[in-house]
Amino acid sequence: MTSRPTIWNLPNILTMARIAITPVVAFLPFIEGYWPKLACFVVFVTAAVTDVIDGRIARSRNLITDLGTTLDPLADKLLLLATLGPIWYISQQRAAMYDIPVWGSIPLWVCLLLIGREFAMTVFRYWAERRGVVIAAGNAGKTKAALQNVFIGGTLAWFAFRDALRMLGWADSPLAAWWNEFHGGFVAATLGIALTLTIHSFVVYIIEYRRLFR
Repeated sequence: MTSRPTIWNLPNILTMARIAITPVVAFLPFIEGYWPKLACFVVFVTAAVTDVIDGRIARSRNLITDLGTTLDPLADKLLLLATLGPIWYISQQRAAMYDIPVWGSIPLWVCLLLIGREFAMTVFRYWAERRGVVIAAGNAGKTKAALQNVFIGGTLAWFAFRDALRMLGWADSPLAAWWNEFHGGFVAATLGIALTLTIHSFVVYIIEYRRLFR
């Protein structure tokens, strides 16, 4: 008889660690200076990487548990809230300091759409499961999640870089000026792509499982 994996396995511990650091990620961007924002960027990237790793470990070592299945999407949503909330607020309150090309600041409707899609997908999965259909993560959703993380990480790094420009007196450096244009354009572009993929991936799921509405 094959024993069931214990809930205290490595993937579940990594997931719980992601949940535990969520308040830290939400708090660090509000501290003055570029070091706290740089630390927030590092912590977020670490959390995003462990999100990929824990799933692969669970599948490859047969360590999938009900607890892990429940906590993993919860950790993703908490981390999304912990990053998008501060990003929206700081970009609105300090728009001149963190001006993002094209967008200026992060619009509220963008954050609500990114977050709303995740909760709508959770409700849709639960509704489908009640009808005996399990909706697995598709390529469109995984690509969306990856680009969304790139945008969030890029924006947190943007906050740190702009603070460093101001505090270290780098504004007159040609290299810093070039990076300012490149990094700002990168954040603006990844936000647009992530937003497009957010809508696209949800529509793909609805079309693929449209039989559930009959």
